[in-house]
Amino acid sequence: MTQAAQIKGKSSLLSNPYLLLVLTMLFWGGNSVAGRLAVGEISPIALTSLRWIVVGAVMFALCHNQLRVHWPALRPHRPYLLAMGIIGFTAYNALYYWAAHSTTALNINIITGVMPAMILVGALLAFGQSVRPLQWCGMIVSFIGVAVVATKGELGTLAALALNSGDLLILIASALYASYSLLLRKRPPVPSMVFFAAITPVAAISSFVLLGAEMASGQFVPPTLKGWLVLAYVAVFPSLLAQIFFIRAVEIIGSGRAGMFANLVPVFGSGLAILVLGETFATYHAVALLLVIMGILIAEYRRSGGK
Repeated sequence: MTQAAQIKGKSSLLSNPYLLLVLTMLFWGGNSVAGRLAVGEISPIALTSLRWIVVGAVMFALCHNQLRVHWPALRPHRPYLLAMGIIGFTAYNALYYWAAHSTTALNINIITGVMPAMILVGALLAFGQSVRPLQWCGMIVSFIGVAVVATKGELGTLAALALNSGDLLILIASALYASYSLLLRKRPPVPSMVFFAAITPVAAISSFVLLGAEMASGQFVPPTLKGWLVLAYVAVFPSLLAQIFFIRAVEIIGSGRAGMFANLVPVFGSGLAILVLGETFATYHAVALLLVIMGILIAEYRRSGGK
């Protein structure tokens, strides 16, 4: 048995999809705070590129022997690996950090809240996966929670929203990551750690093209000390641990059910903003958290003997 298989077999963490997903969403929520802290400290594509260089190096150090063992299974899927690295990692992250410079946090939270719906609809259209009425109900309840936290409890402000270029970038980014989540079910028959190690070099290398364009346009900002600290966070938590956890959770319960947990990201992001950025806790945070958790519980409800 390989070291990765031993860890997978023994670790209760890697056997609990719900804990994996909660931690994943917590780390991704922290990524939004890190993105705000990065403004002026490191440019968007520099952050994207350096994070995947770091993660790629770590994963190669951990898994190079297993990559060699499983290469015969990976080799026929090279176009798939290329697409997954570009879509799920490079493009999504680049668009996210670009958008953070040209739209509001309110709009970002609301727009990224449609990702679970994209995943559910995509699973239905692409794979014929049935979507139970309770899943739709849970998604709607959770989305209301997302809207509450995004509007600070003033849902009436939703009518005043207007799309700008940043909003469009976030919408595209959400669609890309929803596609990545759905395509995880088609990954080669290799351990999740090996799969992740195989696509991180794609993310690092493909980001060089965007980094060159950023430098050529004069928008490159080398990391300051604070920028390096932000990079360290996004490399270890949203990039390394969260991706491993998410892949494993999708492997256990499927992309449609796992995608529901994405509604926790803006709630966790708000909580971390309170702790890290000093924002004041308000009643709407508690209401939003309750709604999101209720939505997940509704979507996960199983009747006796049902599926």
